[in-house]
Amino acid sequence: MNEPFNLGKVLIIAGLIVAVLGLLLVLAGKGHLPWIGRLPGDFFFKGKNFSFYFPLTTSILVSVVLTLILWLINRR
Repeated sequence: MNEPFNLGKVLIIAGLIVAVLGLLLVLAGKGHLPWIGRLPGDFFFKGKNFSFYFPLTTSILVSVVLTLILWLINRR
C-alpha cells in the first residue's frame, strides 16, 4: 500500500543526488574545484607519444562518499 510513497522518496533522493553531481561538474568546469582529479595518489604518466591518467584516489573518495550516501538512504 505504501509502494508509491516509497518510490516517490527514492525518486526525490535520486534527483537530489543527480542535482548535486551536476553542480559539482559545473563548478569543476569553471575551475572552482581544482582538487578533483589532482589528489595525491592519482597517477598521470606522460610519455613521448602517449599519456595515461588513472584517478585512483579520486575514485576511492567518490566510492566512499556514494557508499555513505546510499547507506544513509537505506538505513531503517
